[in-house]
Amino acid sequence: MHDTSPPELDAAVETVRDRKDRWAALPVAGRIILLRRASALTLAAAEDQVRAACEAKSLAFDSPASSEEWLSGPLPVVRTIRLLIETLTAIQRTGSPPIRPGAIRRRPNGQLAVEVVPASRIERFLYPGTRAEVWLEPDVAGRLKSAPTGAERAGRVQSAPTGAERAGRLQSAPTSDLGGGRLQPAQAGKVALVLAAGNVAAIGPTDVLHKLFVENQVCIVKMHPVNDYLGPFIERGFAPFVDEGYMRFVYGGPAEGAYLVHHPDVDEIHVTGSVATHDAIVWGDTPNDRARHKRAGTPQVQKRVTSELGCVTPVIVLPGAWSDRELDYQAQNVATMIAINASCNCNAAKTLMTWKAWPQRQAFLRRIEEILASLPPRTAYYPGSADKFAAFLRAHPEAKRLAEPSEGVIPWTSIFDVDSARAGDIVFCEEAWCPIIAETALAAGDEGQFLDEAVRFCNDRLWGTLSCTLIAHPKTQARLGDRFERAIETLRYGTVSVNHWCAIGFVFSVTPWGAAPGHTLQDVGSGIGMVHNPLMLDRPVKSVIRGPFTQCPRPIWFVTHRSAHIVARRMTEFEAQPSWRKLLPIAWHAMRA
Repeated sequence: MHDTSPPELDAAVETVRDRKDRWAALPVAGRIILLRRASALTLAAAEDQVRAACEAKSLAFDSPASSEEWLSGPLPVVRTIRLLIETLTAIQRTGSPPIRPGAIRRRPNGQLAVEVVPASRIERFLYPGTRAEVWLEPDVAGRLKSAPTGAERAGRVQSAPTGAERAGRLQSAPTSDLGGGRLQPAQAGKVALVLAAGNVAAIGPTDVLHKLFVENQVCIVKMHPVNDYLGPFIERGFAPFVDEGYMRFVYGGPAEGAYLVHHPDVDEIHVTGSVATHDAIVWGDTPNDRARHKRAGTPQVQKRVTSELGCVTPVIVLPGAWSDRELDYQAQNVATMIAINASCNCNAAKTLMTWKAWPQRQAFLRRIEEILASLPPRTAYYPGSADKFAAFLRAHPEAKRLAEPSEGVIPWTSIFDVDSARAGDIVFCEEAWCPIIAETALAAGDEGQFLDEAVRFCNDRLWGTLSCTLIAHPKTQARLGDRFERAIETLRYGTVSVNHWCAIGFVFSVTPWGAAPGHTLQDVGSGIGMVHNPLMLDRPVKSVIRGPFTQCPRPIWFVTHRSAHIVARRMTEFEAQPSWRKLLPIAWHAMRA
């Protein structure tokens, strides 16, 4: 795509700026109409988009590997659109988001947890044994007020699932009717700059939907140079918003991004990328400038900046007496976390933590290597991946390459038995962004002590707070009891997933996605803020997902699923308008794993 010139950038900003107050005042019914159109158009462009992504990443469109581009591209987008339609429709009818009866519970510490998956009988069938909750900030549970009045009405309604008890303040669309007639917007609209990611197709579009509908902001979307070829397909899907002037797509690199960051009519910025990119935006172009401005506390952008900036994603493997089938299933699970998208994902598994005394440790690690070695190597499509790979090999010359290197390809590589006492080891401190998996074995007296040590290691030694995975047999969870639940609570991550790869939290689109709270512009870590909140929950802080230890058939995102591309395509169509009729062919192909 050609770089958008400064006059074109100015024109794009001017267009959305002139529509920002109109968007803020747009009634719910008008928003639903735009979403329905966008859903149909996104579906119509989906195959072309997936074909283009497969070509760019050297994947065969008719192979199981192409499922990745459906599951991380059109599917989360049409699912998010549908969830927003359902939320806005419920607000029209009842004044509250569609939280099913009994879905809100109070945790032992008084914190509210909202179960968002399964939301229906269809989802219970689709995701057997899987539950997902959203935990809200603890003080949300304490603010049990009557219906808000005046300025408090803007964007907030009350939910009363249990009679007199109000389950916190649940955010709705900013123009929702609380029973007192149509509300006027309490504040003027804003212009958001969304700096989209270059690795996953759905990140930019779902970020934009969050900005539009949850934060009530019109958007300038700057596509990333790595995947700007996707821009025309995404624009086709979002044409209803583009035609009305609520959104504009622009193209270019750092220069165009910097121009927009400092544009006087851009009010807020959301970036998905690296800490280096974030700090260049906030603190200055050069390392010296950034260090000086950080010391002085003088950010160079006086705007709200939210972000998602990656993670050294851990997988805590709790020991147990697993059967051969269970061990093989979990090895496929971990191999999937490494292999998808050539491991260029912010939630790709990067550090396995095992118990040194676990009798099955070596067998488990060998099986992971065998599965990775059986997979075709991936093209190193993302700039900088090869340099990252070289840096990790310099730090760990003992690394085991599971295939012969070739031009333009980085082989699957394992770095097992890394000394956990090596402070500052690259595998603990830097996101690899290439097909490398590290493992460290922790010494502990028993499985409970191992879990405690693993949680401390994640919180204190690994870089990042975005998402993590725990693998734990149901019998192990039962033995650990409250200790296991405390581990989930104590892990400082925005998403904690049990037995499912934590990336499912991104694809679910209803579990808010972002770093654990507490980061600052000076120490931004994995980022500030959360996206993916179509239920418009008030101040989510953690998404918790629990899945079965094994599942039959295997999940379609497993890299070993032979019909994944067929199921993923049908699932994308299904997510736009779910029905039991559409489930039959999905189930048929899913069983052919």
